[in-house]
Amino acid sequence: MKIRHFIAAVMLAFGVFAHAESGFSPFIQEQLAYFYKIDDANLTQEQMQDLVRQQEQSYTTALETIMGDKQAYFQTTDAYEENILTLQKVIRINKKAGNTYAVLRDEVKLKSYKILLNQNKLIKNVLNALDTQNMETFKTSLNSYIAQNTQENQKLLESDYGYYLKIVDDTKTLQQAKKNIKELYALVEINLDVISHLYGYEKKMYRLNKYASYHLIATVVAINKTAIATTLNPFLEDYGFSAAKILFIVILSVFVCCLRKIIYAYGVKYFLKTNILKQYSKAIIRKIDKPFTFVLLLINLEFAIYIYNDFISIENLSKAFNVLYAFFFFWLVYRILNAIANIKILELAESSTHIKHEIVNVGVKIINFTIIVIGLLFILYFSGADLTAVLSGLGIGGFAVALAAKETLSNFFGTLSILLSDIYSQGDWIVIDGQEGVVIEIGLRVTTLRTFDNALIAIPNAILASKDVKNWNKRELGRRIKMSLAIKYSSKREDIKNAVNAIRDMLENHPQIATQKTQHLYSLNVKEKLVSKDDYQGVKKNLLVYLDEFSDSSINILVYCFTKSVDWDDWLTTKEDIMYKIMEILEQNSLDFAFPSMSLYQEN
Repeated sequence: MKIRHFIAAVMLAFGVFAHAESGFSPFIQEQLAYFYKIDDANLTQEQMQDLVRQQEQSYTTALETIMGDKQAYFQTTDAYEENILTLQKVIRINKKAGNTYAVLRDEVKLKSYKILLNQNKLIKNVLNALDTQNMETFKTSLNSYIAQNTQENQKLLESDYGYYLKIVDDTKTLQQAKKNIKELYALVEINLDVISHLYGYEKKMYRLNKYASYHLIATVVAINKTAIATTLNPFLEDYGFSAAKILFIVILSVFVCCLRKIIYAYGVKYFLKTNILKQYSKAIIRKIDKPFTFVLLLINLEFAIYIYNDFISIENLSKAFNVLYAFFFFWLVYRILNAIANIKILELAESSTHIKHEIVNVGVKIINFTIIVIGLLFILYFSGADLTAVLSGLGIGGFAVALAAKETLSNFFGTLSILLSDIYSQGDWIVIDGQEGVVIEIGLRVTTLRTFDNALIAIPNAILASKDVKNWNKRELGRRIKMSLAIKYSSKREDIKNAVNAIRDMLENHPQIATQKTQHLYSLNVKEKLVSKDDYQGVKKNLLVYLDEFSDSSINILVYCFTKSVDWDDWLTTKEDIMYKIMEILEQNSLDFAFPSMSLYQEN
């Protein structure tokens, strides 16, 4: 405390911490001494420059001192007011006594005190404005306070005392009056110098005030007084830097880097243990890595610019950073939701649930679209756009947009129609309008097919919703085998009858052929009065083997049955086995396959 009071007593910042016997503070006495020396015409240019540097340093030291302990400055009693009251009483006495030079002496001294009093008032107003206003408002307030100070001082200087300086008289009272007059004019110049420094130091004051609010001003002053800072600062200040700024920016960058590692070391560890998101935690962590890193880099960059610009926010730059923060936030949400959706899709694929995968896919796309729209609205908001005007404009332009996006809307409603009607699903083999292939994806606008010759076809959903679609996968039991066996006309009736019965018996006992005895577990309960269970779920058990017709060149046997499996490879395997067995049955019954033939008769 003794050191603090000593510094406060020695270094007075633009005002009064303690007053000497002469009535002026040590700081004002110091500035008067500089003024008289600089006003000396006998100085060399080097001496003049050295004095200017010393005077500038005294202002800087005074500013750092008062900014380091503003409360002490505010709480200090202003002794100028006491001196003014005393002089006013003395002036009244001397006027009554007719002491003209004494009245002049005290009147000039009174005005000197009032100028310093106005100066202290100006400083206190400026310091208060630093605590309560942003930089733009502070500049306006600073101009207002300086204008007020100038007007008050002009009223004090309405009288011209130059006449008295020309009077040749050795009277002690007049000599003291002349000294006070020179002092008054010097204080006016010092006050102008203080105003000039207030204008020149507005950013520096704002920066030091920020340092003071963060309890860093002592550290900053100590850094700037080091030998390295004293050497580098004159060069760095040309580019808006200082040793303290660079050190704080480096410390901030190291802190952000360490913060990221700490968050990943501890945050990820506890995040993995949460029961609610346990199955998604690893995927979410992988997805949020990049957005989180970019956000930390943005925060680091914004604070670095904030420090570089003397803790003054740049409005347009702040808007740009807010837009980027909004973008990365919604990018983060987008990646998290998609990570969870991908895991859910895999779970659905492995489970026996009846939820259609394409509904989940379309739902994820709708959610993503919603996130993008909301994200754009937030970006517009942070960029300064009027959302009320934007949203009201959507109502006016909605009709035009609807007309322009008619096909898009048609495809979207086609998607909803396909999903709700359950026409086909991903992986189904369908035929539509001459196009045949396996469904890859049902999107918001188109459905993509992979043809059997490995081409990719995209068909708008509006077309698919309005066309006939043949779906080969909408069957649970029974893939048809149909053939007509052509037997020669030279075959015997008994052999044909035996062959037909043998083929029928073979099919009824075949392990891969569906018959009326085949048991099937229905996945849904359908009321028979409304629709047949077999037809609704695609269950076929028909088995027909009959002598069918007498054709032009053969007797035809109809073979009509269904395999149990609907898989193409299983169907071909079963069909092949049946054909071999039919050939064997025909051979056992001395029957031959007929082929188209023509008999020619020649007339004599």
